[in-house]
Amino acid sequence: MGLIASDEQPDLLALTGGVSSLIVRADTRRGPVCIKQALAELKVASHWRAPLERNHAEVAWMQLAMQVMPDAVPALLGEDAESFAYAMQWLDPEGHPVWKAQLRDGLVHADFAAQVARYLVRLHAASADQPALAQAFAHDSHFFALRLDPYFGATASVHADCARALQALITRTATTKRALVHGDISPKNILAGPNGPIFLDAECAWYGDPAFDPAFCLCHLLAKCLWQPQHCAAYLASFDAFAEAYLEGVTWEARVEIEARIAHLLPALMLARIDGKSPLEYLTDAAVKDRMRQFARQWLLQPGAQLASLGRAWEKLCSS
Repeated sequence: MGLIASDEQPDLLALTGGVSSLIVRADTRRGPVCIKQALAELKVASHWRAPLERNHAEVAWMQLAMQVMPDAVPALLGEDAESFAYAMQWLDPEGHPVWKAQLRDGLVHADFAAQVARYLVRLHAASADQPALAQAFAHDSHFFALRLDPYFGATASVHADCARALQALITRTATTKRALVHGDISPKNILAGPNGPIFLDAECAWYGDPAFDPAFCLCHLLAKCLWQPQHCAAYLASFDAFAEAYLEGVTWEARVEIEARIAHLLPALMLARIDGKSPLEYLTDAAVKDRMRQFARQWLLQPGAQLASLGRAWEKLCSS
C-alpha cells in the first residue's frame, strides 16, 4: 500500500473487540495506522464462515460515506485487494472513545444517539433509489451469510414456532432494495469523535432495506437495559431520541412504512442476539436472557407498527 519504506519493519499491535477480522495498529516512521484484514472463519462459538470479499465492500462503503460526510468515517490510506486488507487513519482512543464503553459506564446522552441517527439517515437518503449503487453493492450472498442466515435463519432452527415469521423477514429484507445498508450499526462500531459519531466496520455493506440499520442499533439500546439496569431510563431516552431523529430524516419513502419494518425487525434481532450465532456476550444470566427471549417472541409473532409502543412495553418489562 506504499505506507512504509522498503527497509522498514513497523511494530504491530493486535487490537481486540472484533470477531470477523484481524485488526492491528502499525507504528510506522510516519506515524501509526490501523490495518484491517478479513478472516474467512469468524471468531465465535458456532461455525460461521464468511466471504473475504466483504473487505472490498467495506472499503467501497467508506469511500461513499466520505463523499457524503467526511467526518463520519476514518480516512482511508490504502487497500491491498489481493490480501483482503486495507489501511485507515489511526484515531486516538482518548479523543475517540467507543460508544459502547460510554454506554456501559453510564455516559448515556440522548443527544448523541440522535446524532448517530441523523448521520445514518443522511447516508441512507444520499444512496436511496440509485440503480448504479444498487448494482455496485449487490452483495446479496454476503449479507445472507453475514446477517440474514446467522441471525434469523439460525434463530429459526431454535424456535420452530417462530420459523415462519423469521423466514418471512429474511425474504422481505432480502428483496427490499431501497438504499445502501451498513449492516452493523452497533455501539461497538461507533466512536464518539470530537466532531460527532464516527462509523466503523462496514463489511456487511449491501444495497437493500435501510430499516435493518436502525433496527440493529435500537436492539442494542434496549439490550443495554438488562446489562446495566441502573441506566435503563437513559437508554430508553436514547432509544426514543434515535428513533425520532431517524424517522424525521426519511425522505425516500413514507415514514409509517419504514417504521413498521423497523418495528418488525427489532424483536427478531433481539431474539437473534440470544439464540442466533452472535449472542450478546454481556447477557450471561439465564433469567435475564429469558426475559428478553420471551419479550422478543411475543413481539415477533404479534408485531406492532410503532417503535414508541414497543419501547414503552420494554420499559414496563424492565421496571417490573
